[in-house]
Amino acid sequence: MQTPIHFIPFVPDSPTASLFFVFVLIAFLSGKNWPLLEALAAVTLIKYGLWAVVMNTAAGIAGDTLNWTHYMLIFSHLGMAIQAVLYAPFFRIKTWHIVVTALWTVHNDIIDYLFGMQPWLSRELMPWINEIGYFTFWLSIFSIAVVYFQQQWQQKRSIEGG
Repeated sequence: MQTPIHFIPFVPDSPTASLFFVFVLIAFLSGKNWPLLEALAAVTLIKYGLWAVVMNTAAGIAGDTLNWTHYMLIFSHLGMAIQAVLYAPFFRIKTWHIVVTALWTVHNDIIDYLFGMQPWLSRELMPWINEIGYFTFWLSIFSIAVVYFQQQWQQKRSIEGG
């Protein structure tokens, strides 16, 4: 199925997360912070990093034969989630950045699972597409919450001077 043009900004999930992070790194190298992109990068790196790990592992459990490509995807996407956590102390995210990011992320889930634009899945997982959509929504909420609470903890810590 060819992606309709109006969905293109929302379809390349992991590449978009990595692109957000590239812009964050460019800002860092320029001595700046771009907090909205930091929020988008952090949430989507965690979400799509963990999503790919879970889906590739689930494909193996469901009977798909995992090959080197699956393992490369598992480890590289796990690295995406880890890099979001490692860079979190340098982010200057405010609550409104997280709200905008939450809208983007949940809107992406709607496009993926209500309009059939979800990422590629193993044939063995397709019978559970509704459950995967539900899992993905809650993974979005989890990723948003992780970044929100990290941001709250970081603000509290800076106020306390520690």
